[in-house]
This record gives sequence, C-alpha cells and structure tokens, in this order.
Amino acid sequence: MNFDTVHRHQQALDPSALTTIRTTLHAIEQGISDCRNAGVDPDTDPAVVLLARHLAVVSSNQASQPTLQAACRRRLADIERFPALLALAIGGVAYDAAAKDRFHKDGRRTLRRLAAALQLGRDEHLITSWEGDRSQSGAITLVTATLSVTVRVGGIHEGREVAYRAIRSGIEQPPRYAGIRALLDADRFANRLQAEAATSRRAPRPQLCLLPA
Repeated sequence: MNFDTVHRHQQALDPSALTTIRTTLHAIEQGISDCRNAGVDPDTDPAVVLLARHLAVVSSNQASQPTLQAACRRRLADIERFPALLALAIGGVAYDAAAKDRFHKDGRRTLRRLAAALQLGRDEHLITSWEGDRSQSGAITLVTATLSVTVRVGGIHEGREVAYRAIRSGIEQPPRYAGIRALLDADRFANRLQAEAATSRRAPRPQLCLLPA
C-alpha cells in the first residue's frame, strides 16, 4: 500500500502561498514527515528538494554570501561582548520561565568553561542546578574538593552574582563575591581563584595569646 500524499508535491509545484521562511520551513518539515511515512528518502524527494530551494526565493535578505557571512561574524562578536548571561544578571529572571531556563543553560556552560580553565578533570568537579521557585533565579554551583563557585542573579545579588569559597577538610570557608563580568572571563577568573587560594594558604595562623592569671 502506498502511504504517500499529494500535498507536498502540490506545494512544491505551486509554492506561491509560501511567502516567508517560517511557512516554507513548516512545509519542508511536513514534507519530510510525509516522506518518512511513505518510506521515501527526503534528501532525494523532488518535492522536498523544490521546497528547500524555495527558501532562497522567500528570503527578504538577498545580500551576497560574503556579506551575510560578515554579518554573522559581527553578530558573534556582539554576543561575545554582550552575552545573554550579563543581560539576565541586569534584568533578572523572576517570573520569566524562558529567561530562567536560559540563565541555567548559560550558567552551566560558563561554569564548564571555568572548570576547563582550572584544568579540572570530569571526576574532579560537579556542576549542579537548583531551580528555586518562580520568583527566584535559582543557582548553579561548581564544586570541587577544595572550592565551590555559585552563580545567582536578581536585584539582591547585583554586583555579587558569583559567590565562591574555599573548602578545607570538607568544611566550607566564608564566602567571597564577584560580579558576573568577572566570571565571564574564565581564564582570568581561574587565575584569580588560584592566586587567592595560594595567598590564603601562606597566611599565618593567628597566635593564641594567654593572659596571666
């Protein structure tokens, strides 16, 4: 029995109703689904191929490929200079599920970069997320045997979005704080953590002063 349909072929022959990239992509996705049901390879199906070519027709941006590539590079540079995590730290994510999801994804990615900058192996660190309720950003934490780094955003954490502390003999030490910008430069922040840890280890222990009875 032939489970193929006529719809994608009709659309491919007369795509005049497909006037945007969004509607054309939807037609391609439906065509691929039809091919799967019919046991047809969508990469060679003439209707799907015609619909894919129609994407170039409906695009309102007719710039040359080098121009488009240059625009993409500029966008990438903008993203590097103004990452979403920085914008989320400024605006907060309370009661915005999409923003909160992005914060947790980007926060985990940023802490993974920090772990790499610290040259931590997979078995030497753990990154966890705590979602909190709708009014909170929650938190993302990187934990090692000697260090923990936690990221939160929101008004009460402004300028102190990153809390980090040493762990000695399994006991967490008092926290120190940094702004989100510091964490975004993973190599520099890793150097800061290592320098502060070295300074802390060299610091003399307070002497116990016994008063005469």
